[in-house]
Amino acid sequence: MKKSKSMIVCFMAAAVVTLLFMYVYPIIRTVIMSFFNVESVTASTSTWSWAGLDNYTKLFATSIFRTSMWNLLKIWLLGGLLTMAFALLFAVILTSGVRFKNFFRAAIYLPNVISAVAMAAMWRYYVFNARFGFLNSFLEFFGFDAVNWLDTTHIFGAMLVAYCFGSVGYFMLIFLSGIERIPSDIYEAAMIDGVGAFQKFRYITLPLLRGVFKTNLTFWTTSTLTFFVWTRMFSPTETENTTVVPVVYLYNVVFGSKGVTDVDAGRGAAIGVTLAIIMVIVYVVMNKAIKEDDLEF
Repeated sequence: MKKSKSMIVCFMAAAVVTLLFMYVYPIIRTVIMSFFNVESVTASTSTWSWAGLDNYTKLFATSIFRTSMWNLLKIWLLGGLLTMAFALLFAVILTSGVRFKNFFRAAIYLPNVISAVAMAAMWRYYVFNARFGFLNSFLEFFGFDAVNWLDTTHIFGAMLVAYCFGSVGYFMLIFLSGIERIPSDIYEAAMIDGVGAFQKFRYITLPLLRGVFKTNLTFWTTSTLTFFVWTRMFSPTETENTTVVPVVYLYNVVFGSKGVTDVDAGRGAAIGVTLAIIMVIVYVVMNKAIKEDDLEF
């Protein structure tokens, strides 16, 4: 018995130590750092100077940070509506008895297998390119004028469409698994009662996917808050106000960039803490607003 306990302690020790040093310690250090003026991430704590809430007040007084938060909200709301709508649509179609289900499921999920960097590059150079892009070639074929999709006016929409395209397949699989868990007896009973396809979707499928919706919204919020690669790919040389998001601004503040010369790791930590608080708020609100389905599977 003592040997068994010793083995358990030995196996748990590695996981506990890893958790403490790779997750707990960085979180605590970041929270503390957000209340100090810190020149760099690697600066010794002896060089830190107390700032109190100054990092947070300066942060929300900075126009580019407010712009980044507004861009983040648009990505979360508009992109979320677009992604969830298509993901749910494809999931419903694939569970309706359509032929070649496995092929279509793999084809829709395929963009998730490709690196985000490669995906963003393909959209930039092969779809949105002003001279040789597919989209302008399509417009010119039907007699419309070409559009510079990567200018200041259109670049945010182009980036959002590309990002949603790469995200639909992932959330579709989650919706798909949720729909497949709904007992077929319920649909058969509804069919006997003469319920139409739209009514089945509205009164059976949607209510029984509440838990799945909450899962997808949580994952979507997490991926949106960590939105970074797509901004860097669509604005590779200099961060633009139209595409900047908080994580990109955090990177610029901590490591510096062409437009940011006032480097401050403490303010960068404040951005990270702010995003973490937003994630917690969204999670709590969703738990209160979206109740789990009552059906036992």
